[in-house]
Amino acid sequence: MPTPREPRRVVVSREGPVLVEGPVEVVVEDGEAVRSDRVVVALCACRRSRSYPFCDTSHRKRVRAHREDEG
Repeated sequence: MPTPREPRRVVVSREGPVLVEGPVEVVVEDGEAVRSDRVVVALCACRRSRSYPFCDTSHRKRVRAHREDEG
């Protein structure tokens, strides 16, 4: 009988990528599966990455518009 696996840790941050404990296999919109064997994998949440679905820190280049409610 297989032993229960520990759950993967997923860390979501407001201004950055989604961090997932690896290794992971990610299935993108067209059905292609991409794999990473890294210990921690950064998944792009803003869709600006040139290496999508993996984050390449392109979100850092984004200029945030000033909002009235962010005093």
